[in-house]
Amino acid sequence: MGIYHNKKILVTGGTGTIGNHLIKHLLKDNPQVIRVFSRDEYKQYEMGLQFKEHSSKLRFLIGDVRDQSRLIRAMEDIDYVFHLAAMKHVPFCEYNPFEAVQTNVIGTQNVIQAAIMNNVEKVLFTSTDKAISPTNTYGATKLTGERLILAAEYQKGSKKTTFSAVRFGNVMGSRGSVIPLFHKQINEGQNITITDPKMLRYMMTPTQAIELILEANEIAKGGEVFVLKMPVIRVGDLAEGMIELMNEKSGGRVCSNIEYIGLRPGEKQFEELMTLDEQTIVLEKENMYIIPSIFKFRNAEESKPLIDLEMKPVSKETIKQWLVEESLV
Repeated sequence: MGIYHNKKILVTGGTGTIGNHLIKHLLKDNPQVIRVFSRDEYKQYEMGLQFKEHSSKLRFLIGDVRDQSRLIRAMEDIDYVFHLAAMKHVPFCEYNPFEAVQTNVIGTQNVIQAAIMNNVEKVLFTSTDKAISPTNTYGATKLTGERLILAAEYQKGSKKTTFSAVRFGNVMGSRGSVIPLFHKQINEGQNITITDPKMLRYMMTPTQAIELILEANEIAKGGEVFVLKMPVIRVGDLAEGMIELMNEKSGGRVCSNIEYIGLRPGEKQFEELMTLDEQTIVLEKENMYIIPSIFKFRNAEESKPLIDLEMKPVSKETIKQWLVEESLV
């Protein structure tokens, strides 16, 4: 039996792509209940149909992380909280910055307060590589969310709740990401629009994302940030790979070309996994990095040489293999 057997779990933003995959895995441990907390009633309806054989284990709660009183009620008797709810699309956050603050910053603080009030065992926050040296509102709000989570671990006093975070790259096929957009453009005979063919992005499959979440939550002691060792892809290779795969699938009927539109407001050419300071203290495992609590006292002797985080893109053939394995084309 896993650690979630007969436990009560809350997933904020549970109807999103990661939430859906996470709930599918959590159900294998036979938890007592999973409360799916989100604003989207239609997505909750769809998820209810998708998991109808597990209806006795799932409870769907309409709510917003901006509403602290609703979160407090939702977390009554809960053991584990996975905080996935966020505004995550860079342009929307850029043009609606205070909305992003209310969801990604104030919403995270509301999750913290509700968890402490309900004596939750563990809270895991999902962050992003865009929180490192942020150049956009989304990254800045997620960095602040990380800092709130890590400070909560330091400030919680005698409360038992453990707070930690995972840092993601881009998740293949997640709602609003480039793969569904490219898929739609190709199917409709439009050109694929990409910002820059040489743009590099850390990319992970939904399966890799869930494995990171579950492993991180199991080993978390409090105050850590867990970072998966993610492969790097070149956006131009992804676009070309999708065209080739869908051309093969359709018998040569794809007529899409690649159109370059330049960087959008707030976008970066390259992402980073961690800061230089974090690289001097990070603990390295086979599949992830663990950044210890920022509030832990360290001697100068504890610093070590920077780890190698050079961005080396995987091949186009590898990208195509992942797209097929995850049924994304």
